[in-house]
Amino acid sequence: MINKEFIELAKQKVLEYHTEHFMEPYDDRITLDNVFVAWYSKVLQNHKALLGISDMDDQHYYEATYNGDKKQLYLDIYNKQENKCFEVDE
Repeated sequence: MINKEFIELAKQKVLEYHTEHFMEPYDDRITLDNVFVAWYSKVLQNHKALLGISDMDDQHYYEATYNGDKKQLYLDIYNKQENKCFEVDE
């Protein structure tokens, strides 16, 4: 699988998950254009990406991993629990 194919597949699976779990039937306000890749890496035949959705109602981030040996895609969904700010002295 090439990089572009993996990214398209990962974005599609994130959209499918989001649509199934967080959207009302026939709500089409979130599309593939709203799914973005924040980070991506490929090592040998394996791919990994961190993705998000540009929708204020979705506080999740998604980790897609493709195992090239088994030809399997895994999708992990994480929920943002808290956002803390710390002052740092330099």
